[in-house]
Amino acid sequence: MSSDFIIGLAGQAVWTVLKASAPMLILGLLVGLIVSIFQATTQIQEQTLAFVPKIVAVLLAVLLFGPWVLNTLVDFTYNLLNNLYKYIG
Repeated sequence: MSSDFIIGLAGQAVWTVLKASAPMLILGLLVGLIVSIFQATTQIQEQTLAFVPKIVAVLLAVLLFGPWVLNTLVDFTYNLLNNLYKYIG
C-alpha cells in the first residue's frame, strides 16, 4: 500500500462522515440561527430556549434522514470490505 492510496482512503472516509452528518448539522445550524434571531429581537436570554429546539430538530433530522445516512455508511463499508484484497497485497 502506498501513502497516496492510504490518503485517498482516508479522504473517502472523511467525505463519507461529512456527507452522513451534514443533514443534522445544517438543520441544527438553521434552527440555532432562527432561535438566536428570536432571542435578539425579544431580548429573552433563556439558555434552554437555545438548546431544546436544536435537540428536537436534530432528532427529527435523524428520524427523517436516518435511512439515507445508514445507506451511505453501508455503501462505504461494503465497498471497503469488498475491495479488502486490494488493501492486503
